[in-house]
Amino acid sequence: MKYMTGKAKMMVTGIALGTVAAGGMAALIAAGKVKVNGHPVTLGDKMDPDYDKVMIDGKTVRIVRKRQYTYIMLHKPRGYLTTRADDRGRKTVMELVADVPAMLRPVGRLDKDSEGLLLMTDDGAFINMLTHPSGGVGKLYRVTVNPRATEQQIIEMSSGVVLDDGVKTQPCVIHVVVDEPGRSVLEITLHEGRNRQIRRMCSAVGLQVVRLRRSAEGPVKLGMLQPGEYRELKKSEINALRNAAMKSTAKGTARPATTAKRPGPLKKRSNSD
Repeated sequence: MKYMTGKAKMMVTGIALGTVAAGGMAALIAAGKVKVNGHPVTLGDKMDPDYDKVMIDGKTVRIVRKRQYTYIMLHKPRGYLTTRADDRGRKTVMELVADVPAMLRPVGRLDKDSEGLLLMTDDGAFINMLTHPSGGVGKLYRVTVNPRATEQQIIEMSSGVVLDDGVKTQPCVIHVVVDEPGRSVLEITLHEGRNRQIRRMCSAVGLQVVRLRRSAEGPVKLGMLQPGEYRELKKSEINALRNAAMKSTAKGTARPATTAKRPGPLKKRSNSD
């Protein structure tokens, strides 16, 4: 016989034909009135809801399985709004996942002119975990700007700049990928998500964003997914995102706010855009 887990006990408690209160389950088990496959159980025993038969006080109960959520990553193309509907009839990301049998919502957003990785799910707790201000899961963006970014401009953005609403951004990590006359390609990692933040950061130091693509969120990378395509997240990716969010939350709670340190020498990479 398999044994009953704490989670299974809670499920049985919650659905025991509407007759068993949560506090009474332990007493029923102690009295030998809870059986799995005909055998009395004890506290701590486990069971498999797919195969095992549970009876409480002689009555068979149905195990309510945990709701199955859907988690996907979409390569959002430029020109689509990150919203469920638009009263002006503009294209939204929901059109790209219309065949998914779930009430998906975007996890955060990418503005209409931006592209790249967008997570979507029907798990509200997951959305709250990743978008909560204390979460701070890092998001990696590849940003093409003109004119060419100077070292001083990058230092200012890395250290935190005051946006047009008077709010100063948190420090961020910036790598220079392409550095040539007339333009620069930067990789920027943010741990916050203000509205059109990268565009506003660049504008604050005199740079114009020509192209902006999110290529990773925490441990999940866009990879070879093409614009307009989506795929389901692997269980390992979902767990990795949860772990990253919890670690960031713990770090943010334990560490008081400090003044940003000046970044060291710029790091350059010889990648193509």
